[in-house]
Amino acid sequence: MRLRTFEAFEGVFAATATGLYHSTDAERWADLGVPQERVYAVGAAPDGRLYAGTRPAHVYVAHPGDVDDLDDLPWRELDGFQDLPSREEWRLPRHEDLAQVRDLHVHPDAPGRVTAGVEVGGVHVSEDRGETWTERREGVHDDVHELAVLGADEFVAATGYGLFHTDDAGASWTRLDEGYDQRYFRSVGVVGDVVYAGGALAHTSTWLEPDADPELFAWRGGDRAEPVPHPRPDETATGITAADGDVVVGTHEGTVLRRTAGEWTVVGTLPATDGFAGSYTPLLEVKR
Repeated sequence: MRLRTFEAFEGVFAATATGLYHSTDAERWADLGVPQERVYAVGAAPDGRLYAGTRPAHVYVAHPGDVDDLDDLPWRELDGFQDLPSREEWRLPRHEDLAQVRDLHVHPDAPGRVTAGVEVGGVHVSEDRGETWTERREGVHDDVHELAVLGADEFVAATGYGLFHTDDAGASWTRLDEGYDQRYFRSVGVVGDVVYAGGALAHTSTWLEPDADPELFAWRGGDRAEPVPHPRPDETATGITAADGDVVVGTHEGTVLRRTAGEWTVVGTLPATDGFAGSYTPLLEVKR
């Protein structure tokens, strides 16, 4: 569900439907033992606090500095996340009436703040490392798929109905996709000073239809994002990352695209689900 690297840790974290895993060589993976099996999000603070978001929607925290081995983390649920006023409304009717925590972020300039995106449930912020939470869902669609963090107070939310921006930690939101038909946003990522987002007309079950008409958008500030032409216009961008300053995009068909010096090239392919390629492929953030 997520692949992430963090400054506080060596290696890669993979949030998956069977647990949260960690690897330092991308060959041997250790299950980190999150209390809920289905882990949809992972985040980390500069001091090494590790956060896991799950389905059903819970948030857990552990501090690897308290143990000698990541395999033996002392996970603790952040109960305040369950006390949010809208908590009983979080559900996805076509998915067992459950919600999941889709993304978790801690920006180094605000190390005590944790930001969570919930599908379906909106955006929520904690200012005390996750102990208590405040809803920041007013003005943003509650079907949150991914968050891109630009600064301590600024982030962009890719949702099931719109691309939204805030510069006050979610106290207010503005739409970046007005005027476009592609309002189902699965992915969003920051590359340099540009925010890229993958949009489609509707949810994943429609992506193989001949008139699916997806679009890749770029936002460079201002009132709205703009479409970006690329070599696979019929494929939905489902993973976005940076590599040596270039934007790299993965699509629902498994195509990997890279833009270097203004030119797009197809640089590889990834396995896609047989019959329906709607399983998205988030890409590892490349750190140098």
